Amino acid sequence: MEIGILFTSHPDPKSEPYPHQAIHERVTREILLAEELGYDSVWIAEHHFSNTYGIMPDPFSYLSYLAAKTSHIKLGAAVMVVPLHHPMRIVENAAFVDILSKGRFQLGLGSGYRPYEFEGLGIEYETRRELQQEAVPLILKGFHDKRVNAEGKYFQFKMDEIYEIFPQPIQKPHPPFFMGAGTNESMQFAAENGFGLMQSSLPSAETIGEHVQHYRKHMATAPDPLNKNPAFGNVDVVRMVYVAPTDAKAREESEDGITHHMKTFLLGGNTGRYLGDVTEKADESQFAYERLIDGTILHGSPDTVIRGIEKFRKAGATSIMIHYPPYYGAEQVLNMLRLFAKEVLPHVREMKAEAAE
Repeated sequence: MEIGILFTSHPDPKSEPYPHQAIHERVTREILLAEELGYDSVWIAEHHFSNTYGIMPDPFSYLSYLAAKTSHIKLGAAVMVVPLHHPMRIVENAAFVDILSKGRFQLGLGSGYRPYEFEGLGIEYETRRELQQEAVPLILKGFHDKRVNAEGKYFQFKMDEIYEIFPQPIQKPHPPFFMGAGTNESMQFAAENGFGLMQSSLPSAETIGEHVQHYRKHMATAPDPLNKNPAFGNVDVVRMVYVAPTDAKAREESEDGITHHMKTFLLGGNTGRYLGDVTEKADESQFAYERLIDGTILHGSPDTVIRGIEKFRKAGATSIMIHYPPYYGAEQVLNMLRLFAKEVLPHVREMKAEAAE
């Protein structure tokens, strides 16, 4: 079991006022501390045009910057919104970041879930999944074949025989690839194409277990060489996490921030049909703290959080991606990450060792 951190570059209007440029220095500080404390990975999410969730138009450029400032922590894009990019640009940039990071890059792909991001870039939201299904095989061919021609509905391009895709990555056959998936169809697609699986912060451990079973049932159909993906069979689960010395202290320090975040994230009208696809939470009454800690968030004492992570490990997760809103305050977040590394991370390492025996 590994532990990473998912960063959405979500601004706190109180400490990072409009136009929120200070957020990037704060997130960088948290990432550098994560490497110092021994976390396994950091993941950077792509988001556009809004200051109510994330401000990160290009994870590739940020990860290139982080590659020069870090030395051993794995650097991931989670997720690159496939319908918003030309597939060959994803191939080129992923390989370039892998070189700059000396083989530490990981790539997550997804279809996106925020309509306004598509509207702002002039791409039809309702076609995103169809577009992704055409683009993903082209991305995979880009890494495996080095030369790609396309004559599809959305992509038509040609590479003559004297040309091929450069740069080419350090990791072979390519960096670890994951796919964000929340429906049976998308999880099957991820398995059949050799991807690792990414799961959102919303479903319970029991539901995650059902998803893992569905995903792994279809893994046998992944053809060679797609089944050579270093991440194939891995399941990364995003989870809202906050650790404090006691359950009561965790609630005192995080309740206002996490309930506000969950309400605005899920009821703000910005997530398209995402709610109907992957969440089990239906209305505002579901966002009381008592309900959130019952299967959705991992908040509490080190022991409480450890027991929560163990449930996801038993459900089939191979990694937890810690996530948190910006409303706790910068120093409080750093202290929380330090406490997690001191009191929780060693036990997670033991879980990993036990699972390998």
